[in-house]
Amino acid sequence: MYISNMTHFLDEQGNIPKQMPKEARELANFFALVVDSTTKTCPLTLTATEIRCFHKGCHGTVNSALSRAKGEIRWYCPVCENEGVISHWQGTKWDNMR
Repeated sequence: MYISNMTHFLDEQGNIPKQMPKEARELANFFALVVDSTTKTCPLTLTATEIRCFHKGCHGTVNSALSRAKGEIRWYCPVCENEGVISHWQGTKWDNMR
């Protein structure tokens, strides 16, 4: 399970730094896609997105949900069971709830 604080992947301007190692930048971009997609519709139960899972060899798409009580976004791939939680996404450029 990935437990991620979105701000740990951002620079002072709120961007994903280009000088970040490739793997970390790709993971940050995946989290940004999940935040963007989830905050557009604000599902409270795991709901299908069009975001492809990043797990090697997996061709599944991610489901995501917003936990209003905890202020987190949960994501899950039903194919490979890769999953995680994203916190501190509020106020980022991918937050569509602002």
